[in-house]
Amino acid sequence: MHNFIANTRYSVESLSQNHIWRNIFPFSLFIALTSAIAGDPEASSVHLQYHFRIGQKISMRVEHRAMTDTTIAGSAQLLETATDSTKIWTVTDVDSAGNATVLHSVENVTMTSHSTDRAEVRWSSHDGKQPPPGYEAVVASLGVPLSKLVIDPHGRILDRQQLVPSQPSNTGDLMVVPLPEEQVPIGHVWNVPQEVLVEVENGPRKVVRTRLRYELENINDGVATIRVDTTVLTPMDDPRIEARLIERIWDGTILFDIQRGCVLHRSTQMDRRVVGFNGPQSSLRYKARLEEQLNEPTRTAVKPQKP
Repeated sequence: MHNFIANTRYSVESLSQNHIWRNIFPFSLFIALTSAIAGDPEASSVHLQYHFRIGQKISMRVEHRAMTDTTIAGSAQLLETATDSTKIWTVTDVDSAGNATVLHSVENVTMTSHSTDRAEVRWSSHDGKQPPPGYEAVVASLGVPLSKLVIDPHGRILDRQQLVPSQPSNTGDLMVVPLPEEQVPIGHVWNVPQEVLVEVENGPRKVVRTRLRYELENINDGVATIRVDTTVLTPMDDPRIEARLIERIWDGTILFDIQRGCVLHRSTQMDRRVVGFNGPQSSLRYKARLEEQLNEPTRTAVKPQKP
């Protein structure tokens, strides 16, 4: 029984660590919102579209925190993780139709984890030290292009090449949002359907349909707020499937600077619990938040010359 619980714990721990690293690679969303009335960022309707420049480098500071609480046959295990990183989007080309070619990379990362019966493990790429076992792939992925995308002005991915093997990001793939082609007013809602392939070890595979609901909530002082939430459309009758899906159900907020045409901040959060995923006396709770903040360019001060 002890080995069974330990194996299950390590499986959950591995899942959570993979989730952390995958979320370092989310594709940052930078969108130009063009006012329906030129020069008026508080207009009643706006046109949402991507706007990139060749040679542009977009840097985002990413902070991820997660807690996984697992109980099986009366034995409880708690795993807490924290990841801080800097991700970069580099625009290498923009064609005449406005389609942008973007390379995604991660510049640096600091990772911390501790569990009920394990001491804290911390590693930072800033320290220059060898990573602990299990983190080798992280080192190999720093400072190199991880993926290459071609995105049209309304957020549709025309082409994607995964340059470094990795699992899909639970929230990262959703950052490149298909946007309305027409001007939309405050309060406008658009839906994005998704299909998620859920696999259970030594168990079934199932395609689960979900829906992301976006709403242009308001425009205040030139900043647009977009809310997003996730709904599972496929009926859930297997706790094992539900447990594997638990990280895909999230809500969040995106803030856009309309005049500059870029995302200032993105936040997502989730807190869900599944009972019976590994026997009648088992439960799994997953609570996490992800914060992304635009790194503003540093301005170099110029000293005035003496007369």
